[in-house]
Amino acid sequence: MTWLITGGAGYIGAHVVRAMTRAGERAVVYDDLSTGIADRVPDGVPLVVGSTLDRERVARALAAHRITGVVHLAAKKQVGESVDRPLLYYRENVEGLRVLLEAVTATSHVRSFVLSSSAAVYGMPDVDLVTEETPCAPISPYGETKLAGEWLVRATGRATGLSTASLRYFNVAGAAAPELADTGVFNIVPMVFEKLTQGEAPRIFGDDYPTPDGTCVRDYIHVVDLAEAHVAAARALQSSPGHSLTLNIGRGEGVSVREMIDLINAVTGYDRPPTVTPRRPGDPARVVASADRIATELGWKAKYDVRDMVTSAWDGWVRTHPGAARD
Repeated sequence: MTWLITGGAGYIGAHVVRAMTRAGERAVVYDDLSTGIADRVPDGVPLVVGSTLDRERVARALAAHRITGVVHLAAKKQVGESVDRPLLYYRENVEGLRVLLEAVTATSHVRSFVLSSSAAVYGMPDVDLVTEETPCAPISPYGETKLAGEWLVRATGRATGLSTASLRYFNVAGAAAPELADTGVFNIVPMVFEKLTQGEAPRIFGDDYPTPDGTCVRDYIHVVDLAEAHVAAARALQSSPGHSLTLNIGRGEGVSVREMIDLINAVTGYDRPPTVTPRRPGDPARVVASADRIATELGWKAKYDVRDMVTSAWDGWVRTHPGAARD
């Protein structure tokens, strides 16, 4: 098959492209390069620069490369920004997906569609482990757009026979290689790196949660494991026409914010204790995936642990911040 990977020049997208091509699948990247980096696209993989809102350009890419499946990662993804700019997020994440699906279903050769979704669809679940049956109650426009995207993909599949999968990512970290590391500073690992290398204390937003050490607990997944899950989902759809999947992508293990900061200090060689500031509105105490369904459906299981994530992410950080490395 030949897969169009939207957002394939981004942090996660580049890892999906790498995993797909190493698995023997053909890939074409479609990215507007607003946050993606063209140099992440491997030699031999075509890059089409364009927006998913541009139906004609999408349609030309689908036809020119005889695309048979789509992995859709292109989206706006910052929760705080989505609160400030909900119309932007609904346009990019929902309307962009609708336009893409319209182009996809107008062809006769695209048979599979994998959607990048998010644990943000669950909101603030009051459960020990989040299963795919846990009620969805997103608390940000970002989470709302991801849930609406799942509905749109699932409904399109039912109406047209398109095989579909919605993959709900938990907290992604790490890198397959330093040059593929996350260049944004929006998630806990790069945020702590930034504070440490600026000579500042990392921050903990609240230490009075009902958790063992009072700080929030999250499930972290290595981006390489996440990319392999995309390959497994894509191949499952390829072998089961008309199939529909909704799957959590996580390790099923919780790590507290304080534990994560302690580990980052240890891996990086810094020794800078965190400071505690007030809670951020909307932060749930604990969000940890049940990864049972994906193991059953796809035979997939995460291979890398949290230390692997931090170590590989640090190698990428040092590559772009050479003065950060400790002697």
